[in-house]
Amino acid sequence: MQRVSVVVCAGSQALETLTGALFQRPPLIAAVKRQLRVRTVYESKMIEFDPERRLGIFWVSCEAGTYIRTLCVHLGLLLGVGGQMQELRRVRSGVMSEKDHMVTMHDVLDAQWLYDNHKDESYLRRVVYPLEKLLTSHKRLVMKDSAVNAICYGAKIMLPGVLRYEDGIEVNQEIVVITTKGEAICMAVALMTTAVISTCDHGVVAKIKRVIMERDTYPRKWGLGPKASQKRLMIKQGLLDKHGKPTDSTPAAWTQDYVDYSDPAKKEAAAKAVKAPPAVAEAAKAPQLVAEAAKTPKRKRESESDETSPAAAQLPKKEKKKKKDKKPKAAPEGAAEPGDGDSDTTKKKKKKKKIKVEVVSE
Repeated sequence: MQRVSVVVCAGSQALETLTGALFQRPPLIAAVKRQLRVRTVYESKMIEFDPERRLGIFWVSCEAGTYIRTLCVHLGLLLGVGGQMQELRRVRSGVMSEKDHMVTMHDVLDAQWLYDNHKDESYLRRVVYPLEKLLTSHKRLVMKDSAVNAICYGAKIMLPGVLRYEDGIEVNQEIVVITTKGEAICMAVALMTTAVISTCDHGVVAKIKRVIMERDTYPRKWGLGPKASQKRLMIKQGLLDKHGKPTDSTPAAWTQDYVDYSDPAKKEAAAKAVKAPPAVAEAAKAPQLVAEAAKTPKRKRESESDETSPAAAQLPKKEKKKKKDKKPKAAPEGAAEPGDGDSDTTKKKKKKKKIKVEVVSE
């Protein structure tokens, strides 16, 4: 009895060492390439051990793709006796376990027979569960009905289309996108946390990983604007080809005004045209100045005009002085020789003449 307990303890200790991230190589008979890979074992425990037959039963919770056959070989190497897997039973997959309303294939066959012959689907609903039951552990993102079909066609999951969201969403977490009725639209990888979603009003919320819902389950809600309706009408009339491209019979006004946003060159040109040129900006400022002048009181405007008038009056004086300086001074050399008194009188006369000229100009 003591020997059995020692063996059980050794086996349970070896199982504890084989938890966490483990290197594994697929066995000789495998459906994949035999290359080294890393798989995670979350939890393992010994259930039963028979020393006479040298058989043990243990339970493992592991990542998808873990080879239990290889795990048994590693367990035998740790114990030093060798080991091989004799039997394997999967008791849980995702959120579904063998305790959750398990049925046999005969039950499914009987339920199908009842539905085909008696149109009774109650038994079939008890046997076959909807897909959404597998996704109950994922965080949810509820979309508007108008955005459902666009996502089915591969459109980005934008924030304006989100109706409700669950608390605790983290970046790079796998989430499920659903409708208001609880139908799964797609699996996605979150690009925003719950806090960011609650504070922002635009942006991509999540990246689509796998679309679940069939296309056109919900009605299309894009292409219903005035331009799109006009384009559809022109295609029916033969003014555009079936792809909406212009032909020889297309009106000139359509080719000039219509911007095809699927063409990147035209899209950039339209974006540049939206930006106002500087001339337009200056023209827009002019009415603002007129409005400001109308708002200012009359006395203030008069005082401002009085302040600006001397500056405007000084301009012709400067121009006259420049003209006088440009005139050649044809004075004889002997005129500079008389005494200091004569020079002072001539300077005074010149000053008087300048003052007179300034008074006349004013």
